[in-house]
Amino acid sequence: MAAAVLAAARQVVLEDGHGLSEEQVLEVLELPDERIPALLELAHEVRMRWCGPEVEVEGIVSLKTGGCPEDCHFCSQSGQFQSPVRAVWLDVPSLVEAARQTAATGATEFCIVAAVRGPDQRLMTQLREAVTAIHEAVDIQVAASLGILTQEQVDDLVDMGVHRYNHNLETARSHFPSVVTTHTWEERFQTLRMVAASGMEVCCGGIIGMGESRAQRAEFAAQLAELSPDEVPMNFLNPRPGTPFADLPVLDGKEALRTVAAFRLALPRTILRFAGGREITLGDLGSRDGLLGGVNAIIVGNYLTTLGRPPEEDLALLQDLQMPVKALSSAI
Repeated sequence: MAAAVLAAARQVVLEDGHGLSEEQVLEVLELPDERIPALLELAHEVRMRWCGPEVEVEGIVSLKTGGCPEDCHFCSQSGQFQSPVRAVWLDVPSLVEAARQTAATGATEFCIVAAVRGPDQRLMTQLREAVTAIHEAVDIQVAASLGILTQEQVDDLVDMGVHRYNHNLETARSHFPSVVTTHTWEERFQTLRMVAASGMEVCCGGIIGMGESRAQRAEFAAQLAELSPDEVPMNFLNPRPGTPFADLPVLDGKEALRTVAAFRLALPRTILRFAGGREITLGDLGSRDGLLGGVNAIIVGNYLTTLGRPPEEDLALLQDLQMPVKALSSAI
């Protein structure tokens, strides 16, 4: 049975170039542990055939940290929880310096993130100033993640020169009410539809390990595929003190790698990016296995409220694996 599942996946994804269906993704997710090496090998072949060997490197920085009115149960930036994160705003010079430091690692993408339901006029004005200053000072693409948008705000981001917009669906539609109650999955999906129609690249992923079932992970992969996103960041829950998910267990490393490979088979041509939580879920060897199991992009340095690996370690790993960092010129 397991051999047949892998053979069918090979034909559909590697030979025919199509992503697996929801039902096929679930079959992959339910493969026994002894089949994980073969699954990762297939995912790597798919990545190499349809994406190539290059790895896109990105840095992120928080423009507004903490004080968010939403109740995303995984997030220590919510103002509704007793977490240690407090509201902080960065000024434009600080953002430019962060962009310089990101570019110095070889990254081609710099993402400005704000912990908000959606941006107000103050935030949009500061972002415009920051994007202009960064483009004048640094040779790097600027992405943004500001929550739920109106059509006017989407148009403003395009006018600013924002290259890519991140807005994670976070989890499967069926599981979303267990994760967030202050807004809906459909509101997020509508923002992503507007972003895609605007011509900006769509970055949309989520967090694995928030109590969802394997069937819901397969559902999530299919819903992401429906969007045809340019990038899917894969986060793994890093339980944060003071949040409703503080006591959830860290996802097993094998389960994380199985999920990464399954998402690659569902999204064969998408940038699949290692993001938050990989350090505690996978460790150093797991990061290597993931890069050899379908991942073709990473966030270097720290995340929004948690620590990541030093950029030098990730860049050394890419050099050891003989995976070139994607050049800015080829990303424009």
